[in-house]
Amino acid sequence: MCGFTGFIGETANTEAVLANMMNRIIHRGPDSSGEFIEGEAALGFRRLSIIGLETGGQPFYSENNNLVAMANGEIYNFIELRRELKSKGHVFNTDSDCEVILHGYEEYGEAIVSKLRGMFAFVIWDRNNKKLVAGRDMFGIKPLYYGKMNDTFFFGSEIKSFLPHPNFQKEFNQDALLPYLSFQYSVLEETFFKGIFKLPAAHYLVYEKGEARLQKYWAPDFQPKNRKLEQLVNEIDDTIQESILSHRISDVKVGSFLSSGVDSSYVASVLKPDKTFTVGFSDQNFSEIDNAKMLSAELEIQNKHAILDPDACFTQFEAIQYQMDEPHADPSIVPLYFLAELAKKDVTVILSGEGADEMFGGYEAYDMTSLMKKYRKLPGFVRTPAGRLASKLPDMRGKQFLMHAGLPVEEWFIGQANIFREAEAKYLVKEPYRHGPSVREIVAPYYEQVKDQDDLTKKQFLDMNLWLVGDILLKADKMSMAHSLEVRVPFLDKKVMAIAEQVPAKYRINKNETKHAMRLAARKALPEASAARKKIGFPVPIRNWIREERFYRQIKAYFTNADAASFFNVEEIMSLLNEHYEGKANNGRKIWTIFTFLVWYNRYFNLEEQAVAYDEPVLVGAMN
Repeated sequence: MCGFTGFIGETANTEAVLANMMNRIIHRGPDSSGEFIEGEAALGFRRLSIIGLETGGQPFYSENNNLVAMANGEIYNFIELRRELKSKGHVFNTDSDCEVILHGYEEYGEAIVSKLRGMFAFVIWDRNNKKLVAGRDMFGIKPLYYGKMNDTFFFGSEIKSFLPHPNFQKEFNQDALLPYLSFQYSVLEETFFKGIFKLPAAHYLVYEKGEARLQKYWAPDFQPKNRKLEQLVNEIDDTIQESILSHRISDVKVGSFLSSGVDSSYVASVLKPDKTFTVGFSDQNFSEIDNAKMLSAELEIQNKHAILDPDACFTQFEAIQYQMDEPHADPSIVPLYFLAELAKKDVTVILSGEGADEMFGGYEAYDMTSLMKKYRKLPGFVRTPAGRLASKLPDMRGKQFLMHAGLPVEEWFIGQANIFREAEAKYLVKEPYRHGPSVREIVAPYYEQVKDQDDLTKKQFLDMNLWLVGDILLKADKMSMAHSLEVRVPFLDKKVMAIAEQVPAKYRINKNETKHAMRLAARKALPEASAARKKIGFPVPIRNWIREERFYRQIKAYFTNADAASFFNVEEIMSLLNEHYEGKANNGRKIWTIFTFLVWYNRYFNLEEQAVAYDEPVLVGAMN
């Protein structure tokens, strides 16, 4: 696990500029650094040593030195690929698993991306042809950003690494705010920084002659097969267990995150690390510590845990949003930040349970209540008009039922978070920010790819392309790397995906439970209570915090400052805040989403200009 940054373009004082860029991501790789500078090309690398501790430095070079490469991540089939490439005459200079990417590109060209099993982001610079090739893993586990400004092409693991470059033009992307208020994360390919883009998952990029082209190389393809449940469950268990064991390959200590849910419990029970790690809050409704301790005791594993202090959470929130690069209002990033800090004291690699819900059908939003199933038996000409009418009404009891049971899934499901209705968001923001892509325009291309599939598959497909990569995996990467900790996600594996694509809908969700077939597989390794238990996912009591005066005042300071007035109707957002504070409504998630954006904007567009030590956190309560 590492980080890289760089650029293609003539720049004065290249060495100093690249060094400053690399310093911005030193948290991704505190162990060592490397760089390549030649002509217009500058590549900088920061290393967190995991495999090949003594000889795994980067950049990598091809045998003829024509190709230079940097990679972030882990390749779990590197032994087989290395053997295959050596048989074809390739000579390896390091013990790093990622060196197979470079020699694989020499041998297979851009097709190497389809041969890799793992999590990765990489760049390869062709010195003779002046061509840059960049690639990202099939699920989007590792981030990769790029963009061109003032004849300079930027690429890197984190946007913040571009800021020191004299040709980087920092400009707020007005189109990003409106969809963010609905999705709670940056959902567009163009980031909140105008002109800077995310390389989508399962894509590679080629930059040459001043132009960039993108190519997709994989997409989820759910093709259920009629098979006996018992046989399918056995295959799922065998495949997941093999993946977990493959993901533990490391030359440093490995541990496991552990919540109360089946996913992380399954991983911990197979991995059996020396230690598991859990955090929670003093309120038992917002803590998974007790359940994690029980399972760890049954597995004879030590569970290290911590009770989080709300004041510390608010104090570090500015630093958390800085690490995220873009505003990210999923409340779980807060405990995840502290969980990574806790784990780093003992291990350098952590296995976690992300991805199982999207692949095997685990979210409650994928299911329908028994009443909803009965209602859907009514003719469409009754349900659809009622659903359309309900969609135009303000939030009220029964609205979601009528929409979800009456309308096609394409018209209401946008993922696991839907904070503001689009009309409500437009009403809150000032005029310049009302013209970004609509929610329908964002989700439609994904639904079009699965238009002939059932509703469950449509939801999973959308979540894998938006929610999983834009929310779940991004926060896992950024919050762990903030503490120089590598997170691995064994459910998001090429072989596991291949078996997940075969599971019929009836074995994903049945009348009793979600993720049915996978839970049956987990029961082979887990006690029954752990296999059946519903997780609560490191929840955060933000609705309670906002009703405490000291936190209300901190949020109010942001809601009433000049930045808020430039983006929002202050009277309306203050109404949301006051109604919640006074207990008249539960606006917690809406308030948190606005607050998060304002904290992020202040950090990157106000304090950034004043900062001397860029990586020092700024207290959230510092503004008046």
